[in-house]
Amino acid sequence: MPVRPTAALSALLTAALAAATLTACGNGSGSSPNTIKVSYKQSTDNSVKVMDTYLAGIKKDFEKKYPGKKVEFVPIKAPDADYYTKLQQMLRSPRTAPDLVYEDTFLINSDITSGYLKPLDPYLAKWPDWSQFIDTAKAAAKGQDGKTYGVPDGTDTRGLWFDKRVFRKAGLPENWQPKNWADVLAAARTIKQKVPGVTPINVYTGKPAGERSTMQGFEMLLYGTGDGTSDPLYDSTTKKWITAGQGFRDSLRFVETVYKEKLGPDVSDALDPNYATTVNGELLPQGKLGIDLDGSWLPQEWLPGSGHEWPDWSKQLGLAAMPTEAGQAPGKVSMSGGWTWAIPAKAGNPDLAFDFVKTLQTEANARKWYIANSGISVRKDVAADPAYATAQPGIKFFTDLVSSTHYRPAYPAYPKVSTAIQEAMESVTTGDQSVEKAASGYDDTLKDVTGGQVVGK
Repeated sequence: MPVRPTAALSALLTAALAAATLTACGNGSGSSPNTIKVSYKQSTDNSVKVMDTYLAGIKKDFEKKYPGKKVEFVPIKAPDADYYTKLQQMLRSPRTAPDLVYEDTFLINSDITSGYLKPLDPYLAKWPDWSQFIDTAKAAAKGQDGKTYGVPDGTDTRGLWFDKRVFRKAGLPENWQPKNWADVLAAARTIKQKVPGVTPINVYTGKPAGERSTMQGFEMLLYGTGDGTSDPLYDSTTKKWITAGQGFRDSLRFVETVYKEKLGPDVSDALDPNYATTVNGELLPQGKLGIDLDGSWLPQEWLPGSGHEWPDWSKQLGLAAMPTEAGQAPGKVSMSGGWTWAIPAKAGNPDLAFDFVKTLQTEANARKWYIANSGISVRKDVAADPAYATAQPGIKFFTDLVSSTHYRPAYPAYPKVSTAIQEAMESVTTGDQSVEKAASGYDDTLKDVTGGQVVGK
């Protein structure tokens, strides 16, 4: 069991990673007008090379289409939090800024506000394919100034993965579709009682898992509370962040119940930053996890050549929509995010970089990417293509969730709000605080990180 690093060690590690990136970038993207540098997040699992393989193919297409032009990759191999830190270090200087970067939609507004990214509107206005992108995906890459700073390369949705082998042993139905949170917890309790040695349910929690805890864990609960018509985190009318109300407390209580009743993984495992690798590569394939609240992308972990090949996963695993708290309309909930390709403000070759984006996002290449990484299409033409819809089990299920999905309020303060949520989750997971104290602590932090721009609901 890896030991969790102290805060001081984490800070030193982050600084070291950032310094390594600065060194790796050499003389910066502008050193040659015929070469673009492309930076992306490389999987920390050495056996997962989906992105690397895909980009290698795009590089070949691009260099053939643009003779004399070259693509140089600057992969960043790091957990999410360290990736964001390294990327921001690179974007600060013309000497280290790549020409194209892979930006998570949850962070893009923070980087826009910092002046790190270039608006793409002049390029998009001349690019016919932009009309094929769905509006919600376009909105995820927009700044508060109304300009667009990234081209989305897909989206994702989330739901409940469950193991039919475990469910059979527990006497639970293999066509399981819980109607409310109580049904989810009841199934987990049944698994605990009837299938010893199996973790009943996994809900990501705490700071070590970062945004995975916030989005796959807490927000899949929070956005299923209330009447479903308004955002429970941010009030767009007053432009203020919402303090912890009943839905927030109920969501914390669900997390508390999972860990207090030992329905989830051991707390030490849950707070391991690499636990997702264990879930995807070991627990699910080996039938040691009953229910996993997780994302649409998991099958990419089990494809041939991944190192965790699992050709029978679609026969062994079932899929269910995450229900709303009490089964209230619309009955199910999902969260969506995704990544974008963005051009740094200090890029040396922005025009050539956008030509690379256009190569990435031809209809054929986009379809190839969505299928390779188990992604959800944000292009209307690809979504309507039967070759996409039938390429892999589960694609239709997760694509259908787009109609009832939610997007995070990706404003500049969101990353800090997300960290505050993780802290509240972790405190109830470990039992250090009651739900009420954790909610109160969240409110205090929320006021601090938003400059007091909060409202109660």
